[in-house]
Amino acid sequence: MSDPLRPRASLRTAVVWEVLRDALDRRVKAAGQESLEVLDTGGGSGKFAVPLARLGHRVTVVDPSPNALFALERRAAEAGVADLVRGVQGDAHGLFDVVERGGYDLVLCHGVLEYMDDPAEGVRNAAAALRPAGTLSLLAAGLGGAVLARALAGHFTEARQALTDPAGHWGAGDPVTRRFTADQLSELVAEAGLEVSAVQGVRIFADLVPGVLVDAEPGALDALLRLEAAAAELPAFHSVATQLHVLAERG
Repeated sequence: MSDPLRPRASLRTAVVWEVLRDALDRRVKAAGQESLEVLDTGGGSGKFAVPLARLGHRVTVVDPSPNALFALERRAAEAGVADLVRGVQGDAHGLFDVVERGGYDLVLCHGVLEYMDDPAEGVRNAAAALRPAGTLSLLAAGLGGAVLARALAGHFTEARQALTDPAGHWGAGDPVTRRFTADQLSELVAEAGLEVSAVQGVRIFADLVPGVLVDAEPGALDALLRLEAAAAELPAFHSVATQLHVLAERG
């Protein structure tokens, strides 16, 4: 079986998967067991949950959409991991109405905070779901990436709106409710009682490079993946990333 954490079509997720794999390896060694309990809040159709289950971990996905959970069930079945993936309808606000506190080795909170009225509550709940020494993976929209993207598209007024708006929202047509800086996400994590272990920029270049350049040039995809990985941990590039990934641990 090919490594599910290194898909070819991974420009949007390769950096995140690399860090998650290392975190999983550390947690497996610390826990002394091969199979971990994972919670994926807002996990949708299982883009992260199913590959994690294919590695042998038990994954609970909480999502408000019945359609997404149906797609998750089908995806897990097709991957042969239906026994390791459980979908539950709910959201980050009422997380403990559907899952237990302190029951998970790894909690994913990906693409959730952007749509919460109170992002701090979302992070607190995710942290409270962790076991001692558990790990939180937090992925959220980056402010700088949106400003840069709007400006490069010639939408200068929208770029300035995103830059000056407290939520990083660029206008009525913006599908994302709020965006964050790396410092804001790190602060939310610290306030929830966790210690930040890594901050990465995600999709620093991938959303800006025309697809034809990647598709037409032999080896371009791999080269772009390597470039993304090399820049991901450099603070200078966090301010222009489309997404920001924060890994944190409970002491």
